[in-house]
Amino acid sequence: MKRSFILMTLLALLGLQHTASATVIKKVAPNFWWAGMKNPELQVLLYGDNISSNDVSISSKDILLKEVVKLENPNYLLLYLDLAEAAPQTFNITLKQGKKQTVVPYEIKQRKTGASNVEGFNSGDVLYLIMPDRFANGDPSNDIVPGMLEAKVDRNDPFARHGGDLKGIENHLDYLSDLGVTAIWLNPIQENDMKEGSYHGYAITDYYQVDRRLGSNEEFKILADQAHAKGMKVVMDMIFNHCGSENYLFKDMPAKDWFNFRGNYVQTSYKTASVQDIHASDYERKIAVDGWFTESMPDLNQRNRHVANYLIQSSIWWIEYAGINGIRQDTHPYADFDMMANWCKAVTDEYPDFNIVGETWLNSNVLVSFWQKDSKLAAPKNSNLRTVMDFPLMDHMNKAFDEETTDWNGGLFRLYDYLTQDLVYADPMNLLVFLDNHDTSRFFLKEEDTKNTDRYKQALVFLLTTRGIPQIYYGTEILMAADKANGDGLLRCDFPGGWKNDPRDCFNAANRTAAQNEAFAYMQKLLQWRKGNEVIAKGSLKHFAPSKGIYAYERKYRNKSVVVFMNGTDNEQTIDLTPYREILPQTSANDFITGTKVDLRKDLTLKSRGMVVLEF
Repeated sequence: MKRSFILMTLLALLGLQHTASATVIKKVAPNFWWAGMKNPELQVLLYGDNISSNDVSISSKDILLKEVVKLENPNYLLLYLDLAEAAPQTFNITLKQGKKQTVVPYEIKQRKTGASNVEGFNSGDVLYLIMPDRFANGDPSNDIVPGMLEAKVDRNDPFARHGGDLKGIENHLDYLSDLGVTAIWLNPIQENDMKEGSYHGYAITDYYQVDRRLGSNEEFKILADQAHAKGMKVVMDMIFNHCGSENYLFKDMPAKDWFNFRGNYVQTSYKTASVQDIHASDYERKIAVDGWFTESMPDLNQRNRHVANYLIQSSIWWIEYAGINGIRQDTHPYADFDMMANWCKAVTDEYPDFNIVGETWLNSNVLVSFWQKDSKLAAPKNSNLRTVMDFPLMDHMNKAFDEETTDWNGGLFRLYDYLTQDLVYADPMNLLVFLDNHDTSRFFLKEEDTKNTDRYKQALVFLLTTRGIPQIYYGTEILMAADKANGDGLLRCDFPGGWKNDPRDCFNAANRTAAQNEAFAYMQKLLQWRKGNEVIAKGSLKHFAPSKGIYAYERKYRNKSVVVFMNGTDNEQTIDLTPYREILPQTSANDFITGTKVDLRKDLTLKSRGMVVLEF
């Protein structure tokens, strides 16, 4: 009897304790913000079991609780705060239900001086694209994180995690600076707690958290600070079109309309040309934009204002927190046009010089141009997207340096002909130009292809002297090769030397082959020359139709110019310079490539696949 009484008393006490105990808040997003932002509105998302029935109040006297949104799912609350008069502070958000009271401390931080003056990447920069899991492993202790779903590292499996991380990138910033790149673009670093294939980063499960297998939020901030200290900008990859199916926002949806097709999997057609196709059916447009990229990547409904605010704020949070210089937005045309336009404007309203590049993977310059800010083809709509990716030029470059150039087609004529159509772009200088990236075959498909050094050298000269913002994929400087036909995992091979026991360390010249050192040195020479070169960064472009297989073009800024003559044939060619006098202001010039003086009073002879880069 005594034992039963004690047990009943304990149960009663436990019941009372449960009644009075605070609700567990599982997520607060974002978990802090800043005073003095140009947009004073802040959305705070709270996630916890059955919290929507609580009354909400805040303790701050200079912050206004404008709106409390209770969603379809009782596990969420959305608070909209007005911070127009807010000073930096920590205040309490109080949830109250009967006698139960939960207090959530919330911090409004002081902005750094000049925080809005972020310098975005531009045509004076060269971006170096890195897949963090495949570049270098600087901290093996985070390779496997207990509790995360993909709990293995297998470098022999191209689709598994390999262990690269932020520390590995930080350890090789001197290598990148020495190479001459001025910005690093990292494939997504936010949490991808998926059961498989998480290495690439494109299925985000927490928009405010660095994946712990790559490092921490603080370690990313340190990486950005270290890169800035070495004169390099940082570009962050983001995905607003979709998230990962293990994201808590999908597993326990705030409301069915947070995702397209009410959270039910419907495959996209991938045919995003339908967005601007004047003949497209409503069905084609809807299935392209609202359909899911894959079943494990649920498609977010950006037309929902709460989803839009959540995504926009997440990007601004990372800019303010880490001081990044740019964003590359994945699958840009797959998301809602109006929301994405509002996002671009919201970011540049807060950070006027910030740059965003959208992944606009379309087959023609006309289609790509539609997505660029101030495009006449999109009017009266405006994407507000300053930079778009020039995929059609990538296709041409991957063919041009193999083919014979004639006066009417093939080889370098491809490049000339394509650039004659630049009038479709609102701003050709704000095009991202590239030979390859993590989603395409590498510029060299096979190891034996890398022996063609003329192809490599001509491609680099063109890439780094034409209009736009060049991007280089990690490993190009050491002749890494891969064919997409063999799977995406092999496009993203480990950088040799990024792991402690690698047989060769290609970060070190002593361990590279002679061919790799020649390729590295050639790229390095061009990149270091391009760095701070206003003629290339800001200059106009004037070109001539290829003649006798030779393509000539000029970049000019104020009283300085660079003139390139490039032979796109397998034969030595000699041309009369008379037609080119308007871009040859002197009778001789230095060839940057060889360091020799070229006499321009006589005909110019170029060897097979040869070129000169003349400085005036």
